[in-house]
Amino acid sequence: MSEEHHFDLVVVGGGPAGSSAAFAAAKNGIKVALIEKENSIAETVRTSGVTWVKNIKEFGIPENCYNPIKNFSFVSPNNEVTISDSTATAAVLDVRKTYRWLADEARKNGADVFVKTNINEVIKNKENDIVGVRGTGVNGKITFHSKVIIDATGFTSTISKAMGFVTQWKRFGAGAEYEAKVENSDSETWWLMVGQEYTPAGYAWIFPLGNNIVRIGVGVGKPESSVDPTQRLNEIIDKKLGPIKKLGKITPIEFHYGLIPNDGLSRKTVFNNLILVGDTAGQANPLVLEGIRYAIKFGRVAGEVAANAIKNKKTDEKALYPYEENWRDSIESKIKSAGKVQDRWIGLSDKEWDKELDIINELKTEEFLDFIKADFGLSNMVKLAMSHPKLAVRQLFNLVKRK
Repeated sequence: MSEEHHFDLVVVGGGPAGSSAAFAAAKNGIKVALIEKENSIAETVRTSGVTWVKNIKEFGIPENCYNPIKNFSFVSPNNEVTISDSTATAAVLDVRKTYRWLADEARKNGADVFVKTNINEVIKNKENDIVGVRGTGVNGKITFHSKVIIDATGFTSTISKAMGFVTQWKRFGAGAEYEAKVENSDSETWWLMVGQEYTPAGYAWIFPLGNNIVRIGVGVGKPESSVDPTQRLNEIIDKKLGPIKKLGKITPIEFHYGLIPNDGLSRKTVFNNLILVGDTAGQANPLVLEGIRYAIKFGRVAGEVAANAIKNKKTDEKALYPYEENWRDSIESKIKSAGKVQDRWIGLSDKEWDKELDIINELKTEEFLDFIKADFGLSNMVKLAMSHPKLAVRQLFNLVKRK
């Protein structure tokens, strides 16, 4: 059998960016299809789900979808630092529950959600602009005609690659983690572990979900290191390195593996009839390689811009450019600054990491949070560089504030 559908907007990819785009566009009264290749939304989890409470509240994500975090502990080979806040500022998402909530919000506002639908071909008009997609659905071949397509396929960038607009990311993070039941867990504290024994280019983590469930993982920067994150993860668990030994008995529940772009904001994200969002657009904070808040925020912007363009019957690159203008104004300078700090961190020896934790320990809680979130306002950076006496801190923030 062969199915054929006509929509105003087709969103390919049912992750946070795609569901958010579909939600915003459907809310604006256009006919929207949200397409996911897996059997259900978030069938496979590819992220640790770290984000920030302020953003969660902005997006209206329910409280039962996340575990709040007040304390941030860092461990290097010979140093340990904890920064605490009086209220929870970070959060670890129940990824599956959150992504399904986002998709349900799109559905409630009128979007048609297609699962088990694998898109592998683009449809072009005589000007070589995209006007639809094809693939395989539940009943065989399936075709979607559309005025605008949003590529929310994540790291693989399926649609943009098929159009010849992008090539594979050259620099990226590879992460492996176990979601596990443990004997001992402080549900309000996350752990980041740095140094060569944990990972030569990246960090390891323990992120609690509550009820003695944690995510224990390792992230490795590529191509900076050839280390396999899964192998390193198993090694540090077997050795019970650092804070892992405090967890007691570890019983894995589920294994997650994911890739996240780390090439900076190097891609153009609008073309005639096409918008790139989330990981497809490279919208990720390079310091802790988290991008869910950007995916949701700019997914919604993409959906609104697409809906307005469709209503105005102009869907060329110029009509869609307000989306790119919005996200670049919002995060481009911050991501560039964070990338400079990351470049410095990647080259640190174990001894230098021990010193770096002393620097982090000097920061006030709000300063630390702005820093780790890559919220680099220039006035904040100048103030920080002036107010902290250690030369190393001044060097760090002088590095950040240089364009």
